[in-house]
Amino acid sequence: MKNFLKYTLILLISGLFLPGLCFSQITSPTGKWEGRLQSVLRVFFQIEETSPGKFKAKMASPDQGANNIPVESVTWKNDSLTLSVKAVGGTYTAKLSADGKQLSGYWKQGGAIIPLVVNKTDVLEFYSKRPQEPQKPYPYREEEVVYQNKNTGNSLGATLTLPKENGPFPTVILISGSGAQNRDSELAGHKPFLVLADYLTKRGIAVLRVDDRGVGKSTGNAATATSADNASDVLASINYLKTRSDVNLKKIGLIGHSEGGMIAPMVASQTKDVALIVLLAGVGLPGDQLHRRQVEDIMRMSKANEDDMKNTLSLYDKLYAVIKTEKDSVSIEKSLQKVIQQNAPVAGMDISSVVTPLSQPWFRYFINFNPVIYLQKVKCPVLALNGSKDVQVASKENLASIEKTLKENGNTKVRVQEVPGLNHLFQTAETGGLNEYVQISETFSPVALKLIGDWITETVQ
Repeated sequence: MKNFLKYTLILLISGLFLPGLCFSQITSPTGKWEGRLQSVLRVFFQIEETSPGKFKAKMASPDQGANNIPVESVTWKNDSLTLSVKAVGGTYTAKLSADGKQLSGYWKQGGAIIPLVVNKTDVLEFYSKRPQEPQKPYPYREEEVVYQNKNTGNSLGATLTLPKENGPFPTVILISGSGAQNRDSELAGHKPFLVLADYLTKRGIAVLRVDDRGVGKSTGNAATATSADNASDVLASINYLKTRSDVNLKKIGLIGHSEGGMIAPMVASQTKDVALIVLLAGVGLPGDQLHRRQVEDIMRMSKANEDDMKNTLSLYDKLYAVIKTEKDSVSIEKSLQKVIQQNAPVAGMDISSVVTPLSQPWFRYFINFNPVIYLQKVKCPVLALNGSKDVQVASKENLASIEKTLKENGNTKVRVQEVPGLNHLFQTAETGGLNEYVQISETFSPVALKLIGDWITETVQ
């Protein structure tokens, strides 16, 4: 699952650094700037002078898919620059080098102070070429569609790809992970759902991929939507497919990635119209346990010391307890603030930047979510895949829980498999770290694509 703080640029910080000084004779910070936080995450700034002495700027963290982040204020005085980025609760202060080619300073966020040097560049390279991305003309039909969730009134924009032969075809709906995703599930310059839809359609399987609420051509408010709301949209997608003569109504399946792997069993437990489901990095553990393990794995990969890890996990345990106990938003926010103040007192820390995402409807629903409730009702064939290097949804524990729950409740059509060397996005990875997503040219492992295609083809025969 993607980190719940959408624009968080640093997960783990240790140490305190004092600013140094450098002097410059250059009088303007305008231009494009690129650097790396802790030598890992790329940070971009683009600064323009709107009038003498007045500036505007944008920020980007392309390795986390966070681009066009607004910079609320730009202060430039005596060769010193200050950028205030309220959207992420951060501030960048720096001095310009004598040759005007480097800004050297500190990024401050959530009480942390991190050295950050950015260098002037002519072009900001957000992403490298993705060789798997299909190019038109496609050897199949592609149709843009819009339909309604009649229970909520929101519209859903989608792309349906169909083989050129005569139908009706087995058809799958792709369900994205957490966060507001477009129909290609675009992240870090990759379009995994476009690649997956292309592969499956070439194998004779129609594919519907859908913009999430509030994204692209879909209406509705993504900020207030929970997984249950998203499940309602998937049911609307099924109802739309049932109106088409080129869809085999007895062979409609769901493919869910990450949070989509939560939603697919929710939907399959509510309707008999689902013939199969594929869980990609699907969820088998309760939400609080899943999130706790995610935090632990990311900290361990970042080589955090044991005391920091112990204290952080202890704090999260207290935060989970608040979310599970308090029922209304006001009480939750007050209680979360109190816990953080008592257990993580950091001078200058913007507590609201931490409390706000924790108290949102989606995260509260997620922490209270128990996938077993839905998995035990799923009777259709299930394929569950996970990468061995996934640090966002721990492979062995979640796969084991999925398999155990399904089989103990009488589902005999279950295949569970850990795929060696793949990360959370099903890319072939070295470490599985989040910073690798953008660096890897592969969008979707051919091994995983074949596993999915072979299993669906076998199941719908």
